[in-house]
Amino acid sequence: MKVIDRRVGWLFVVFVGLLTIGLVRALWLGGVQSGQLKQAAFNEQVQSENVPAQRGEITDTSGTPLALSESVDDVIADPYLIAHDHDARAMADALAPVLGMKVHDILVSLTDVKAGGYSPLAMKVAPDVAQRAMKLSVNGKPINGLSIEPDTKRVYPRPWELSQVLGYLNGDGTGVSGLEYRFNHVLSGVNGKRQVIDNPSTGEPISIRTIGRVTQGKSIQLTISSPLQSEVEQVLAGVGREWQPKFATAIVMQPQTGAILADGNWPRVNDNDPYAGAPVSTIDNAIQDHAVSFTYEPGSTFKAITVAGALQDHLITPDTTFTVPPQLSAYGKTVTDAEPHGYVDYTTSQILKYSSNIGADLIGAKLGPDRFNRWVHRFGLGRSTGSDLSGEADGYILNPSQYNGVSMLNLPFGQGEAVTPLQMANAYAAIADGGILRSPHIVKAIGGRAQPLPRGHRIISAGTASQVRDMLRGVLADGGTASGAAIPGYDLAGKTGTAEVAVDGKYSKTQFVASFIGMVPANDPKLVVAVVVDDPRGNIYGGSVAAPAFQKIVGWAVPYFGINPNPNHVATGS
Repeated sequence: MKVIDRRVGWLFVVFVGLLTIGLVRALWLGGVQSGQLKQAAFNEQVQSENVPAQRGEITDTSGTPLALSESVDDVIADPYLIAHDHDARAMADALAPVLGMKVHDILVSLTDVKAGGYSPLAMKVAPDVAQRAMKLSVNGKPINGLSIEPDTKRVYPRPWELSQVLGYLNGDGTGVSGLEYRFNHVLSGVNGKRQVIDNPSTGEPISIRTIGRVTQGKSIQLTISSPLQSEVEQVLAGVGREWQPKFATAIVMQPQTGAILADGNWPRVNDNDPYAGAPVSTIDNAIQDHAVSFTYEPGSTFKAITVAGALQDHLITPDTTFTVPPQLSAYGKTVTDAEPHGYVDYTTSQILKYSSNIGADLIGAKLGPDRFNRWVHRFGLGRSTGSDLSGEADGYILNPSQYNGVSMLNLPFGQGEAVTPLQMANAYAAIADGGILRSPHIVKAIGGRAQPLPRGHRIISAGTASQVRDMLRGVLADGGTASGAAIPGYDLAGKTGTAEVAVDGKYSKTQFVASFIGMVPANDPKLVVAVVVDDPRGNIYGGSVAAPAFQKIVGWAVPYFGINPNPNHVATGS
């Protein structure tokens, strides 16, 4: 009996002890830790979400959207909740037709416990699709374990147009190329934050509170004319079909302002999916804006710069006559003209018209290395133009201290110096604008505020510029190197270029860059157009490959921009 009483006593002691511990624990939780527990319970029902800023639009000069952002949703799975409440396979079967995904891919996300409570299921889907997914049921039971996060998706309504210039975004929505990269800080804005309180029994939100305001990205309006851009790209596509080059690029500028009205590249790229269908070996080349990234030896288009410098220094006139020999030789190098000839007398105008390499060297000899180099730099060659385009290369220009014995046999006709198509177009824009060089630009307004026009500075006199334009008329006249590019009734001026490509330190006899740069109308140019074609097949000459593209672009542009023909103009030799 005593043993039984002792056991009962011990049980009573144990019971009292446990009761005491429970009471102390309850007092501890209900008193000391009540605040923390309430906060924990509150946190279970509260989520902090990012509210993505709407990225600013990019439009053409008339307001036509070229890049815009749409509101979308990300569907996120919580594998832990799904494993507890649902048959994951049945859930994947139900979600697949709604999300347009494979059952296997959905199942991987639903069961990825290594992701913790956050497993991305479907990213950047239309909001109505996300809502349909959330309202599904499995075996008569509403889905639990899915959530929606707001997001944005960049869309290019005209996906093949201006794509290399616009650039694209990475998966985080950050610009990584083109204008999307160059102006990412302006376009992106600042994300906000919101606090969402869910009903603990249904999971539905019962309160949403803003805790950080969204700053939307600013819009950017370009100087680009979409109709002209479309035409330029169609013309370049024709160049691609006919001559199968590595690539081709064309620029249209307004010389009085430096505005870039079109910047086209071939091959084209779909900005909504820039890597789709392109071989890995060519994609890096295809997504570049070659107008600013391609450096090349300009060849004969450079002769206008040599002539302009000598004219401005009063060393020659348009009528100065040179006795041009069949060839020039020095230090083991021989310079000839494209068409063989004996000793001929050419005026300065004829040197440009017939694109004489030897004649350009004779003019370069009058300048000498130092003055020649000064004019190269005066025209802005071999350095960035200061444009607002992304990825602009500098090119490369020798200093006179780097010249060797044959340098002045190469340089005056555009061999031995590296430039970009935009640099050459801008140099011709200075000739077109009466001798004023300014930085080209493609951004017209940011956030609705017009951007100031780049200030120009005079590099040659208006008289010298007029003389050069008058001589460049001859290139498109009978007997000129681009006579086939003339447009009846229109006063055009320009210059062809056919440049050898240096390969392994030697000039190739099979690879060339064909180009043409011209303006309309010659007496008071409103447009400057440059076409550059890298490594065309079947023909190498600027007059045959690039000049016809110039003709097609100008032929479309002059009526569109209201540039009327001159009924008294007849394309004749100068």
